[in-house]
Amino acid sequence: MTAEMTGPPATGHADRARTGDARVDVLGIHVSVTDMDDTVDRFGKWIANDDRQLVCVSDMNALLHARADERLTEVYNTSGLTLADGMPLVWAGKKAGFGQMARVCGPDLLERVMAEAAERGWSQYFYGGADGVVEQLRDTFTAKHPGLKVAGVYSPPYRALSPQETAEVVDRINAAAPDIVWVGLGAPKQERWMADHRDRLDAAILIGVGAAFDFHTGRLDRAPVWMQKAGLEWSYRLSKEPRRLWKRYVLGIPRFCLAILRRPPRPVS
Repeated sequence: MTAEMTGPPATGHADRARTGDARVDVLGIHVSVTDMDDTVDRFGKWIANDDRQLVCVSDMNALLHARADERLTEVYNTSGLTLADGMPLVWAGKKAGFGQMARVCGPDLLERVMAEAAERGWSQYFYGGADGVVEQLRDTFTAKHPGLKVAGVYSPPYRALSPQETAEVVDRINAAAPDIVWVGLGAPKQERWMADHRDRLDAAILIGVGAAFDFHTGRLDRAPVWMQKAGLEWSYRLSKEPRRLWKRYVLGIPRFCLAILRRPPRPVS
């Protein structure tokens, strides 16, 4: 697993924000300063160069998990990109002086890359989700984007896989030869899975996108765009799944805000 970055040398925050080289330290997690266009451009370069990169898509909840776990912190901080999937992380980046930092959330990135992949011939593999989700995801995107290559799909069981099963999964994905493996296991499980498998999988990119599979197959509703831009998507999700999500937001938001006050975000030198 490498954290090597490409692009011209950094000459300041504004220039670095367009290359993805810059990172902002948010509670010890190094979040990439980037936007949607730059992220997709980097995907294209990695695929063309046959790189092996790991991409984390982090919201406030994922960041809180990561900062409490040394191994997860390392995964986030040595990734090819750790994207800000949440306005609080974007605001933290702007507070640290990166005015061009933008949100790159999993569902939007997945849709954008599918459109790009259909034109550029990138192949996909969808890994995760409940029974039937990845098959529906494949059918949804191939119908929407003619010419899209989906090399394979697989929903693993909700239990730890045996060493033999793990080897079979690796062989299955490598035999399909995708350019990108989209992992929908939820944080932090998907980050652990990607870190464990990055050196064994040939795909140029492994990327964890959490609930994006469920959003694109209609199993979950997304908040209105105005709520997303205002940083209120959490309240919409809480209203939809209060029993499952109340601890994440009712307890997590105050924890995050207090921690930011104690340790303000700053550029990673």
